[in-house]
Amino acid sequence: MEPLSPAFTIDLRRLTVLRELQRRGSLTRTAEALHLTPSAVSQQLAVLARDLGVPLTERDGRGVRLTGQARVLLAHADVIAAQLERARADLAAYGEGGRGSVTVGCFSSGILGLLPTALRALRERLPRLRVDVVEAEPPDLFTALDGGQVDVAVAVDFAAAPPHTDPRYSRTDLLTDILDVALPPDHPLAGRARVPLRELALDPWIVGSGSSCCGSVTRSVCAAAGFTPEIRHAVNDWAALAGLVEAGQGVALVPRLVRSLYAHRALALRPAEGEPPSRNVFVAVRAGAESDPVLAAVREALSRSATDVVAARA
Repeated sequence: MEPLSPAFTIDLRRLTVLRELQRRGSLTRTAEALHLTPSAVSQQLAVLARDLGVPLTERDGRGVRLTGQARVLLAHADVIAAQLERARADLAAYGEGGRGSVTVGCFSSGILGLLPTALRALRERLPRLRVDVVEAEPPDLFTALDGGQVDVAVAVDFAAAPPHTDPRYSRTDLLTDILDVALPPDHPLAGRARVPLRELALDPWIVGSGSSCCGSVTRSVCAAAGFTPEIRHAVNDWAALAGLVEAGQGVALVPRLVRSLYAHRALALRPAEGEPPSRNVFVAVRAGAESDPVLAAVREALSRSATDVVAARA
């Protein structure tokens, strides 16, 4: 490598590739997330390393790992990205605000139970603002947030979500979403006021995919109750899940955010006995973008919607 030049520059697009490699851990997964080929990812990293004059990756068996220099650079990358977002926010605040477009990425039950109220409030407050919604979950949701395809991310805390301390994002907790037990109407436990999860260990379960937030949370909740569920049906659609429970095909955990979908279904929804299983819902934007007036309005609308949801439960 050539020594560092006092006038060296950093290509921010290549820096994004390095940040994604840190998140994904492999060239193949990084390439998939960025819709590139692994060879293109390797080339981008090689050019960045050559521009900087330091090695950024080293071989690790059949894969690669980040060097110490890469980790030093990534610590600065978070600051650089946040400062660029602050510049974007300052420019937005300089103008009138309230126009243009915003893309919100959100998980499916959040779209059903949280977004409608927030979107109505935004339409009244900022009628010239276009809001697009895409269904997405971590880690893809935060890859899209990093890349600018999504401006606001609404997500659930689980293994694939970024930690609270991640400096790349400014986040606000919205609500704690409780999961209830969904049982067929003739299930032996359907008459209970509260259902001990351990007593469902021998039942067939209807669970979302392991990569989804609800599928991941359900597996974790069952493990905490002392059993591994027999997953008879893998279903991510909430209406389909309700139909299978109603038909006596198994039991499930259902978030209260989608409870309205079950109002006319012939099934039993019961709280779990003891500490109720739950998941934390939060909203995040890129660090530095929190002062953008439009994004601030979106976050405020989401916070008010979450408050309304909690009040309705009470």
